[in-house]
Amino acid sequence: MAKQIIHTDGAPQAIGTYSQAVKVNGSTVYLSGQIGLDPATMELVDGIEAQVHRVFKNLKAVAEAAGGSLADVVKLNIFLTDLSHFALVNTIMAEYFTQPYPARAAVGVAQLPRNALVEADGVLEIGA
Repeated sequence: MAKQIIHTDGAPQAIGTYSQAVKVNGSTVYLSGQIGLDPATMELVDGIEAQVHRVFKNLKAVAEAAGGSLADVVKLNIFLTDLSHFALVNTIMAEYFTQPYPARAAVGVAQLPRNALVEADGVLEIGA
C-alpha cells in the first residue's frame, strides 16, 4: 500500500500529532478534522457561520492539495457543539457541495479543540 502525507499552507497546520490528510493507493484520501482556524493566523474565526465556512474552506484546500476537490468527498462527518446549528450547516454546505451529496453524519459533541463550535473530516475517492 502506497501512503502519501498531504500538506498545504492553505489550511491550518496540525495542532496535534496528525497530518492534514493521508492519501493511500493514489486515490483514497483521509482528511483530518478541520475546525474554523484561519490558516494565516491560526486563530479561530468568530461565530458559528464564519466557522462553518472556514471549516469547508480548510477541507477544500487540503482536498486540492491531495489532487482532488470537494466533489470527490464520499463521506463527511460533522461535529457540532450545538445541534441547533444543523440547518445552518446544511445551508452553508450547499454552497460548497453539489448533488449528489456525499454520505454524511452530524454528531452533537460536548466540546471541540480550541472551543470550536464545529469540526468536519472526510474521505475522498479521487477519480471515482
